[in-house]
Amino acid sequence: MVKYSSETLTKTFAALADPTRRAMLERLSHGPLPVSALAEPFQVSLPAISKQLRVLERAGLVVQEKDGRIRLCHLQTGPMERAAHWIEQYRRFWDGQLESLASYLEEPAQEEIPPGAATGDPHQEPEETNTP
Repeated sequence: MVKYSSETLTKTFAALADPTRRAMLERLSHGPLPVSALAEPFQVSLPAISKQLRVLERAGLVVQEKDGRIRLCHLQTGPMERAAHWIEQYRRFWDGQLESLASYLEEPAQEEIPPGAATGDPHQEPEETNTP
């Protein structure tokens, strides 16, 4: 089993927890963007976008490259791949558990009542009753 840094996973999941940051990552999945273009669809200020980018950078999900006055943002997929692999381990575990439960629930009930069980003596044959 691959060992994961708890701090790395925590930063990755914390960064992915915010819908604005997830939307920014989705936009960057199509290619690098300048900060101004990345900020366009959001109804927040550039300083707020910069704050969101710092969170993504600390998590290792985004790298910024400065080209003159333009800061170009690049998506880094490594942390998401590690998080997905970590989740996959638990998905396989739960799939196995759920398959076992499904098999158990699909088995027909095997309830047999041995002869004489009603009287408590397993060797006694049930009594016949003659009713007219």
